[in-house]
Amino acid sequence: MRVLVADKFEQSGLDGLAALGCEVFSEPVLKDQALAERVAELKPDVLIVRSTRVGEAVLAAGALKLVVRAGAGYNTIDVAAASRRGIYVSNCPGKNSIAVAELAFALILALDRRIPDNVISLRAGAWNKAEFSKARGLFGRTLGLLGVGNIGGQMIPRAKAFGMPVVAWSRSLSAEKAEALGIERADSPREAAAAADVVSVHLALTPDTRGLCDAGFFAAMKKGAYFINTARGEIVDQEALKAAIRDKGIRGGLDVFAQEPAGGTGEFSSEIARTPAIYGTHHIGASTEEAQEAIAAEAVRIVRLFQETGKVPNVVNLARKTPATCTLVVRHLDRPGVLASVLDAISAAKINVQEMENVVFEGAEAAVARINLEAIPPESILELLRSANPDILELSLIRLD
Repeated sequence: MRVLVADKFEQSGLDGLAALGCEVFSEPVLKDQALAERVAELKPDVLIVRSTRVGEAVLAAGALKLVVRAGAGYNTIDVAAASRRGIYVSNCPGKNSIAVAELAFALILALDRRIPDNVISLRAGAWNKAEFSKARGLFGRTLGLLGVGNIGGQMIPRAKAFGMPVVAWSRSLSAEKAEALGIERADSPREAAAAADVVSVHLALTPDTRGLCDAGFFAAMKKGAYFINTARGEIVDQEALKAAIRDKGIRGGLDVFAQEPAGGTGEFSSEIARTPAIYGTHHIGASTEEAQEAIAAEAVRIVRLFQETGKVPNVVNLARKTPATCTLVVRHLDRPGVLASVLDAISAAKINVQEMENVVFEGAEAAVARINLEAIPPESILELLRSANPDILELSLIRLD
């Protein structure tokens, strides 16, 4: 299997891929058109990236079967274009959770004690204890979480260690789960914002979360509260955040921005990042040695399972629901041509197959095939199959909701 790694990747990961017998090409500086041209030239089976954008031109350039995002998100990959071409897209969720949670708390502490401003003042030769000794402290302050997944979940014990009560909102957070976690459940993001002294965002970027932190959200926040975003810049309405800084004294710690350079270095101009009320970092949440080693190991595991079984762990672009209206169950002798005759009959009826599996019983004498169909086949076809093929033991239909 040929693997192109078009981003920075741990040596342990490259060694792991080579140990699988893969032909590995590590070219971390490839971007945009150069990446598309290299994919066309090498024709790799697998492409591994971190922050490198994978657009339709790259996906259409070669014969890719799998794109692995060596990280938790996958918004830098054109998933829709990959799906149209039958290319799997996979990621490595949960492997950087602790690293991102640690950075989120570093930003909270930096805001409360104004650590970057302290450092700048000292480096400039000024001593200003009178100014910088002013701080609220975190003990007893409420942390509001948007998202209680892998990373949000790691924020909870850290907040408790600092003596911070937690209120959280997540679509998947039930009252029972909140009670088990020892936190308060909010019914909406704005309710969490209104209750918190510090809000920290840990949501995936989806059509539902894009622009979620809008003017109404910031209006619900307390005056002078802290806002932390280590998730995705596009979750935040930038103009609404600017207004909240100006009108409500909101201060923020941001590791992500709506318009980031595609690579590890580049020019970056952002009014938000230049705002004194904002402490910004360079999208480094996952960038600890521990996290990157774990992500590399997971990427190797994904490639290994794909190579050995054809199945892809953590795949993000398989259909959750197909247009299938029924399942044709075929109990049959395990003989050549049995399923081919069934599929030929389905094809002749102009019915599309959505999904299919064939389970063989011990001894390999008999099997059961389950074929999900877009439309219900005519009874005449089923009767013909029953009578014409003695290796078919039974045919039955299950209607799907």
